[in-house]
Amino acid sequence: MKAKEVRNLSEQEIEKQLRDSRQELLNLRLRKQSGQVETPSQLRALRRDIARMETILIERAEGAAK
Repeated sequence: MKAKEVRNLSEQEIEKQLRDSRQELLNLRLRKQSGQVETPSQLRALRRDIARMETILIERAEGAAK
C-alpha cells in the first residue's frame, strides 16, 4: 500500500488495516518457519507497509496536538 493511499484513509480504517497486516505478518512468519512461503519478499513488503501506516498515524497525532 502506498503512502498516498494510506493518507486517504481515516484513522479507524488505518488502525483496522494495521491489525490485519500484523496478523498477516504473523501468519507469514509461521509459514516461513515451516518452509511454505513462496516469496520471502512479502515479509519485507508487509513490514514496510506496517511501518508506513504507523508513521502516518503518528504524524496525524502530532498534527492534532499542535
